[in-house]
Amino acid sequence: MAPIIETPEAAVRLARAICSDLSLYNEAKIVQGIEQDSFFDLLKDELEEGRELYRSRVSPALYDRTNFFERAIVDVILRRKGSVRSKIW
Repeated sequence: MAPIIETPEAAVRLARAICSDLSLYNEAKIVQGIEQDSFFDLLKDELEEGRELYRSRVSPALYDRTNFFERAIVDVILRRKGSVRSKIW
């Protein structure tokens, strides 16, 4: 079992790595979700699985007082798909 992450820097790296994997393995679904403004509904299960993995690896105190995983969703998945046509941007 991997050690529990205690530092903000390591937690950010983990969140970004998980979201990078989500982006890599769910490209078509992400594009569809952005185009149809249904990203969070369409990827609900995948995002929850990633969030649970993140939660299991980060200390509870750090998890409870930060939003690193949610920020990584925006920065790593959504922002990188800014060229996808969407009515939301």
